[in-house]
Amino acid sequence: MEYVTLVDEHDRALGSMEKLEAHRQPGRMHRAFSVFVFNRCGELLLQRRAAAKYHFGGLWSNTCCGHPRPDEVVEAAASRRLQEEFGFRTRLHRVSEFRYVAHDSTSGLTEREYDHVLCGSFDGSPRPDPSEIDEWKWSPLRTVHSELKRDPGLFTPWFPIALAALEKSGFTIPGPQIHVSS
Repeated sequence: MEYVTLVDEHDRALGSMEKLEAHRQPGRMHRAFSVFVFNRCGELLLQRRAAAKYHFGGLWSNTCCGHPRPDEVVEAAASRRLQEEFGFRTRLHRVSEFRYVAHDSTSGLTEREYDHVLCGSFDGSPRPDPSEIDEWKWSPLRTVHSELKRDPGLFTPWFPIALAALEKSGFTIPGPQIHVSS
């Protein structure tokens, strides 16, 4: 069983709960993270979540997402999940945070998360875990924005919110003078 950290509106820990139970209606606010990894060309590593995932399966999203375990530091948890899902580690920097709620009508589960946005860079060859990731690609941000505008239903509900939080942060993408800002 996996546990998540329940939090209040200011990310103060309130206790822990089994992960799936925290996602049942109406969902309990819990700590989460969204990782964005860029290559030296400034392209974002995207994943299409495995169709068998417990919620929002088959949708495109940022590099990886997850939940810190109780008493696990956000950056350590994000690094752990990146290794588990994509088979590599890189230095991650926390750049923003946001709260959101999203209901998955297919699974009946609800995300109610205080989400930390982290960024890093990587230029190797990912080795995705097929139980986590059905497909992956490197994509320029202008292409990501075009695809989001054309068909937002292909993406997880948190992805555009996390991307906007990243862009508002003013984070400089590793690579040739690529600066993200709104």
